[in-house]
Amino acid sequence: MANNPLQQYFRQPKIFISLPSKGVYNKPGTLTGDPTNIPVFSMTGMDEIILKTPDALLTGESTVRVVESCCQHIKDGWEVSVLDMPLIFAAMRIATFGNTMSVDHTCSKCGAENEYDLDLNKIVEHYLQCNYDSKVMINDLVIKTRPLNYKESTEFNLKNFRLQQRLAQSDDIEDRTEQQKMINQLFQELSLIQNDLYVHCVDSVELPGTVVTEQSFIKEWLQQCDKEVYDAIKRQIEKNREIWKNPTFPVKCDSCGNEVNLAVELDQSNFFGKA
Repeated sequence: MANNPLQQYFRQPKIFISLPSKGVYNKPGTLTGDPTNIPVFSMTGMDEIILKTPDALLTGESTVRVVESCCQHIKDGWEVSVLDMPLIFAAMRIATFGNTMSVDHTCSKCGAENEYDLDLNKIVEHYLQCNYDSKVMINDLVIKTRPLNYKESTEFNLKNFRLQQRLAQSDDIEDRTEQQKMINQLFQELSLIQNDLYVHCVDSVELPGTVVTEQSFIKEWLQQCDKEVYDAIKRQIEKNREIWKNPTFPVKCDSCGNEVNLAVELDQSNFFGKA
C-alpha cells in the first residue's frame, strides 16, 4: 500500500508523559514502548464527537477510544490502571487546548460569578509525585493490594450509580413497609458491591510457606476473616484513594475575597471541551 502523501501533515505528539504507575500496575500488552516516555497527541475532530455521545460516555467506551487515539502507545485503554488515567486526561487536555483551563465558579459567600484560569501542569506535577502503597502487614500475613483498572473502576461506578438511582426512586413508594424493605435490600446490594471491590483490590495474600493469588480463595477469606483484617485493608485502600485524589486549586473571589479550594473533575466530557 502506497504511503499517504498527506502523512507529513498528520498530527504530531505535543507532550510526553511518565505514567505514575511506570507500567507496574498495567496488564502486559496494555501499552508499548517506555511507560516513562509516553507521547500524547491532541484530540481529533472525531475524538470530540465521540466524547459527545452520552451512552458511550456513561459506559466509559468513549473515554477509552479517545485515550487510545491520543496516546497511541496505549493498546487497550480498558486495562490502564486508574492511577494513570487522571494524568492521561490532563495531558490530553494540555495537548489539545494548552496548559490553561478557564473555569467559572459562583462564590458561596456573596454569589458573585468568577472566572479562573487554572494551570493544568499542577495536575501533572501532583500525580508524578504520588506513590502507591501496596502492602498491608497483619501478624504473619502480607496482603498486597493493587489499583483497579479503568474497566473495573467504570463497572463499579456504574453499579453504584444504578443503585443510587433505585434508592432515589424508593421515595416514590407510598407504602412505608415496602419502602423500608426496598431500602434494606439496596443497602445489602451496596455492601456486596463494596466487598467485591475489596476482592478485586487484593492482588495476593502471603502467609508462611505460600502465596495465595486465586481470587475465589481471596473472596472466601474476606467473607470469613476477622474484622481487624478487613478494616486494615479498607484503611489502606482509603489512604491510597486520598493520596491519589485530584488536586484542588486555591482561588479567591474578586468581589468579597472569599477563598476556596476549587476541584476539577477530569473524567467528564466538559473537561475536554474548549473553555
